[in-house]
Amino acid sequence: MKQTVVLYPGAGVSHVVAMTELANVFLKHSYDVTMVMVEPPFKSSDSGAAAIQRIAASNPSISFHFLPALPAPDFAASGKHPVLLFLQLFLDYNQLLEAFLLSFPRKRLHSVVLDMFCVHALDVCVKLGIPVYTFFASGASCLSVLTQFPALIAGRRTGLKELGDTPLDFLGVPPMPASHLIKELLEHPEDELCRAMTNIWKRNTETMGVLVNTFESLESRAVQSLRDPLCVPGRVLPPVYCVGPLVSEGAKDGDGAERNECLAWLDSQPDRSVVFLCFGSKGTVSAEQLKEIAAGLERSGQRFLWSVRTPAESLDAKKYLEVRPEPDLDALMPEGFLERTKDRGLVVKSWAPQVDVLSHRATGAFVTHCGWNSVLEAVSAGVPMLCWPLDAEQKMNKVCMTEDMGVAVELDGYMTGFVKAEEVEAKVRLVIEGEDGRQLRERVAARKQEAEAALEEGGSSRAAFVQFLLDVDSIGEQIDE
Repeated sequence: MKQTVVLYPGAGVSHVVAMTELANVFLKHSYDVTMVMVEPPFKSSDSGAAAIQRIAASNPSISFHFLPALPAPDFAASGKHPVLLFLQLFLDYNQLLEAFLLSFPRKRLHSVVLDMFCVHALDVCVKLGIPVYTFFASGASCLSVLTQFPALIAGRRTGLKELGDTPLDFLGVPPMPASHLIKELLEHPEDELCRAMTNIWKRNTETMGVLVNTFESLESRAVQSLRDPLCVPGRVLPPVYCVGPLVSEGAKDGDGAERNECLAWLDSQPDRSVVFLCFGSKGTVSAEQLKEIAAGLERSGQRFLWSVRTPAESLDAKKYLEVRPEPDLDALMPEGFLERTKDRGLVVKSWAPQVDVLSHRATGAFVTHCGWNSVLEAVSAGVPMLCWPLDAEQKMNKVCMTEDMGVAVELDGYMTGFVKAEEVEAKVRLVIEGEDGRQLRERVAARKQEAEAALEEGGSSRAAFVQFLLDVDSIGEQIDE
């Protein structure tokens, strides 16, 4: 009888994407996989309900189970930060999750793997005697900083915001400017949101182990720090298993899907000549910033493929939650820009098949918001990056990408929220045609080879996953005794 692994990914599209790739690894090891889903609290293109349906439809081997919907919080009226409402919602789902897990014979359940934001479900698994693990969808560097964070603010009477760019020393990562931490963590330590987030990061390492979407050689210092007794004084952290890069393979020839028009456009461009600009499933910049980017791209003389989304400021809050209309490119772009650059540039509305674009031979650089899925997709494709972090842990990723991993350069101005045209022009030229860009490409090409080696038979990530399975079996036997 096959055993079932239950994955609980939370509500964010990027988290579901990464956990779907983890599910595919379990399937290859002959486990059944059930993905437990929570209805997004609002139906919108932005919450990713449509994207999640697409993921489910294209992964028929995974069983997707939606828990009965609980009433969605009233985001507008509550006055509480949306993150607090989301965390409370997941806590409220614990009872329904418990009922679902009890529907399986205990012997059939191999383990439960929780997303980093669903970690309060740890209590349900411990109560039922099921081996429970965390899946950390970001990198080991981020995990290391967040794991060390509670000790950093213990006893502090003021928030970290006042430290500005003062570098903080954490084991395993370059000096991290205080301003680059996740913004909710910069508040006063007694602030409800700061307390809740700090508790989440503490609980992430209270499961029986942490699966991390990275490979050992990409973040070796950070991985070692998580195995160091000094990481959290007085506490032994559970095992960390680097099982990545877990990256979608993109569209396959002959799978019946219609090929996106931007790929046909890329076919007609020279090798490694195109700069791809995309800010993830939620990232947007202002209308003023879009015009500035356009000016920089035009002046650079380089080829570009640009995924543009409607700026958030041009939508009212209610519409923003419900649906994001297609951008009006004629209104958003400088007058005549599309016509003047039509021979070397393509602007697409809202969405481009990112994995397919990055793995295309014509793509030479990637302007990215530094979301971890995007970072791994670029590294796996051997494409150097220009960092433009927006929120969440993206500024922390930027520090490690530029200083530790050597796979990216930053675009000055991201901290002020405005990158000037001349900076876009200079950095695009640097990466595509400069000597620094050539060296950057060589480093990223070496990282790509390391990523491939990690996933091969006998590679570090394959070995880590096998070790994880052995450890679960051992824990399962102890629980059954």
